[in-house]
Amino acid sequence: MMITIPPRRAPCTAMPSGPGSASSWWCPIVNRFVVAALLVVALLALSISLPGSYQAAQAQDADSLTIISGDDRHVFSVELANTPESRARGLMYRRSMPDDHGMLFDFGRVDMVSMWMRNTYIPLDMLFVRADGSIARIARDTEPLSERSISSGEPVLAVFEINAGISDRFGITAGDRIEHPLFAQ
Repeated sequence: MMITIPPRRAPCTAMPSGPGSASSWWCPIVNRFVVAALLVVALLALSISLPGSYQAAQAQDADSLTIISGDDRHVFSVELANTPESRARGLMYRRSMPDDHGMLFDFGRVDMVSMWMRNTYIPLDMLFVRADGSIARIARDTEPLSERSISSGEPVLAVFEINAGISDRFGITAGDRIEHPLFAQ
């Protein structure tokens, strides 16, 4: 009885070994690696380009808003909460916020609005804003962690939340105007 051993396959090489062998170096191991690498790159590119991705949200949040109070103009960096998820989360669980920052809640239509401070550790001033950008009402120095309902008092398009005391410090009152692309001017 004679046992024959099949000839050994040549190992994969990075370069073709001769004429007509351009594909000989694409052994199964290299094929799998290349396909896996291309798949990873494609998935990363897709996740970065999705409209709901974290990066897109961060770019959208890089916004500013101006409150006009008498002859004074107060500029704030703004995080925009314009989805049901971002509005529900709001400023929950945050322990601090710079005085020149705030969160603008865009409700997408004019309606009665109620807010609360559930899981919100920062005392806030809530500015309830009409569609024309005028401030309808200010709820000052709201109580952290409270589940008490804070009403707009009239139909509004948005709420702008800033640190408690900022409205008093800058003399911001009902009737003052907010400039931001959200509001018709």
